[in-house]
This record gives sequence, C-alpha cells and structure tokens, in this order.
Amino acid sequence: MTDDVLILALGVTAAGVGAALGWLARTHLWKRRLRRKQAFFGLPDNSESLLVVNREAGGPELTVMRHDVFALLELSAIVKDCNAHAQIVAHDAAQQGFGERTEFCVGGPSSNRRMMAHLASLLPGVRVNVDPEPGPDRGAFQIGSERYRLEAGRAEYVILARLTAGQSREARPVFLFCGQRAITNQAATRYLARRHERLWRKHGNASFVLLLKVVNSQAYGPDVVELVADVTRAAQAPLPTPSPTAAPRSTHRAN
Repeated sequence: MTDDVLILALGVTAAGVGAALGWLARTHLWKRRLRRKQAFFGLPDNSESLLVVNREAGGPELTVMRHDVFALLELSAIVKDCNAHAQIVAHDAAQQGFGERTEFCVGGPSSNRRMMAHLASLLPGVRVNVDPEPGPDRGAFQIGSERYRLEAGRAEYVILARLTAGQSREARPVFLFCGQRAITNQAATRYLARRHERLWRKHGNASFVLLLKVVNSQAYGPDVVELVADVTRAAQAPLPTPSPTAAPRSTHRAN
C-alpha cells in the first residue's frame, strides 16, 4: 500500500511539474511573440500611437467612410494586442513630425494631406494621379517606370508601407495604407494584421513598400488580395525629371 501511495504521489508530482513546465513554455513563447509584434509595430507597453484618417469631403466633423472605419478597427485591434494606446486624428490636424510615435496613415493623397506629405518626403518614386476629371489614368499609381491603373470593382491597387526615419532604433515607424479606393485601405490593413509575423521574418525592423492588388472587390470585398511586388527600391528612388523636349513615354496596364 505504501508503494502504491508513493507511486501515486510521484505520478501526481510529475504531472504537476510537466504542467508547470508546459505553462512556462507557452508563456515564454507568448511573450516572445508579443515582444516581436511590439518591435515590428513600434508599440511597447503603454506607448502612444496615431491613427490618421481623411475627413469626409466638405464635412466639418471627423466623418470617416465606412471602409476606412473598418480599417481603423483592424488597426485598433493591433494596437490593443500590443498593450498600447491609439489616438484618432484627422489628416489636416496631424501637424507634427514622425518618429516619436508610431503612425498609421490611411487614405490616398487626394483626400489625405498627411499621406500626400509622406509620399513626397518618404516615397519620391511614387506618383498618384489625383486629377478629379474622369479618364483612364484617374487614380493610377506610377511607381518608378511602371503604371497601375484602377479598374473599379475588378482590379484595384494599394500601397502598404512600413517606413522609419533614419537609422535610430528608437524611431517609431510610419505605416502607410495608400489605396485607390477606400475598400483597398481596409484590404491593406487586414493583410498587415494577418501577415505581420511573415513580414517580420522577411523584413525585420527595416523599411519596406509593398504593392497589393485587391481582386474583384465587387464580389469578394477586401478579402482577396494579391502581392504584386516589393517596390521598396523603386518607391524610394526619385522619379527622373522628364525633359521638356522629350516625347512622352508610353505606358502599359499592369495586371
């Protein structure tokens, strides 16, 4: 009987030790993933971040389009998971530099002045056609020598970028979600939320610029997204200044 009790006690002890070790291992892995996520987004515990959005045209209040609201919800979940805090700011009220707080900037340059400033200073190789007049190039992206035209509801493009100012490890990143339509902004934030670990493994804390294509949004919404290319080099290299006497260069449609 004594031997049976001893064996039982040893079994219970071994089970308890095994459970404790398993819990410690899971906790360690969870904390490691959390620290990696916080480093990627520049969001340590109790840090502050900015969610910069466009103001609806002609509206004095901070009224955001439906798909951009969904994009903000995706980003808010990321911030909360990192044990950080977020402040929503209208694009024309975010009058500060970058690098002190992580920033998530949502919307194209036609409706978001902050995005326009970021493209000009951080991505000189990107041009977005903001001409309000209808035409085949309305809303088109030019990245380096390539042009990507909008096909509403069928093929729509969005730039997803993680950018840092300088080489300081303390500098917080700026995330850009620059889409041809509001639904593409939501698609890019969802892409980032779902693939941030894969992006971390590939890029670490370095800057990157990805061109994504949202396929058949009229049927699938923001869920079907394809990676067109990593355009970091082309986006960060200034576009050549066209010669006034040179003939215009022909463009092609990218699929």
